Amino acid sequence: MSDEQQFHELRTQVEQWVEGPGERWAERIEETGQVPEELWAELNAQGFLRIAAPEEYGGRGLGFVRWMELMEVFSRSHGSIRMIVHVVNGIWRSMDGHADDEQRKRFVVPSVTGDIKIAFTLTEPGNGTGADITTSVVREGDTYYLSGRKHLITFGVRCDYYLLAARVEGSTGHEGTVALLVPRDAPGVTVEDTSDTMGVRGTDHASLAFDRTPVPVDHRLGAEGQGMEVFLGGFLTPSRISVAMSCVGLAQRAQQLAVEYARNRVTFGKTLTQRQVIQFMLAENEADIEAARQLVLHAARRFEEGADDASMQSSMAKMHAVTMLTAVTDKALQVHGGLGYWKSQKIERVYRDARAQRFEEGTNEVQKAVVFRELLQRTASRTGEGTSR
Repeated sequence: MSDEQQFHELRTQVEQWVEGPGERWAERIEETGQVPEELWAELNAQGFLRIAAPEEYGGRGLGFVRWMELMEVFSRSHGSIRMIVHVVNGIWRSMDGHADDEQRKRFVVPSVTGDIKIAFTLTEPGNGTGADITTSVVREGDTYYLSGRKHLITFGVRCDYYLLAARVEGSTGHEGTVALLVPRDAPGVTVEDTSDTMGVRGTDHASLAFDRTPVPVDHRLGAEGQGMEVFLGGFLTPSRISVAMSCVGLAQRAQQLAVEYARNRVTFGKTLTQRQVIQFMLAENEADIEAARQLVLHAARRFEEGADDASMQSSMAKMHAVTMLTAVTDKALQVHGGLGYWKSQKIERVYRDARAQRFEEGTNEVQKAVVFRELLQRTASRTGEGTSR
């Protein structure tokens, strides 16, 4: 069987699951506000949580561009289902580049096989999500003692470890930053469940406090000073592309629901699809979705190739896809008229879930700052000028 045939079969498997069991899970999540462990187990049993990981780690070994094609399909499902698949299929990548052989056996491979859950733990309540972090560690012998706060941490309640960014006390900027794997049940860890969100219901989020929490030094990935490399390079670039593709998938779902509704809704003797204003809205949506899809796939190819503009491309893709998703879901809801505002309509959940994409992996304002910085550097390198202004 060719690689193309194998991928076609895998895509068909994902589509059938999303349209069947995935929809039933979505209804259950919305009813209960919970994502049960049975759903995690089912996703793992289907092999959906290790599609992008290397075969030697127990994964499927699918290339990044192909993986993004599947992410679009998964993103037509419930936001929490998409979140699980997105994070688990990506967090191994963040660790792998800086892990030693022992850490791969203890953390990376078990995260791929589903034996442990690891939560990406960067954002702080009083800072941004970069080198301004203040959560700090003091080293005493072979142990770091961790103190500080984190919030908006996805899977922060149910995880086994936090992949956490901190800095050696007294350091500034990137210097002294560390990436640590902190056990969820370590002494001095306080977890507050903050899962009551507008959309993406059921994905547990947490606020965390650490009070001299002991973390073995051998739980550090890379060297001191490389913490931001683990987070910004190892995870955020591909993750932004993945979130951008999730915008495409969710927009496609909104468009599907709008077309179905417009075909069946009759006003004054005509279906909505016979009315030009609705035709134009749906045509604009289709063009906007396709434009975003192609930009995201281009960014995915640049990342897969190891291109030096991959970070810039990821931010452009995420920025554009979020803007597209906002417009598409707004029009899709409008097609439904007043009925779209009711929870009985699937578009209502899609509309709420879409709002979360506007801050996941950085707001559009952050993406614009990244793109402009890269643009200025590239312009300066071509003209031979400095970048300081």
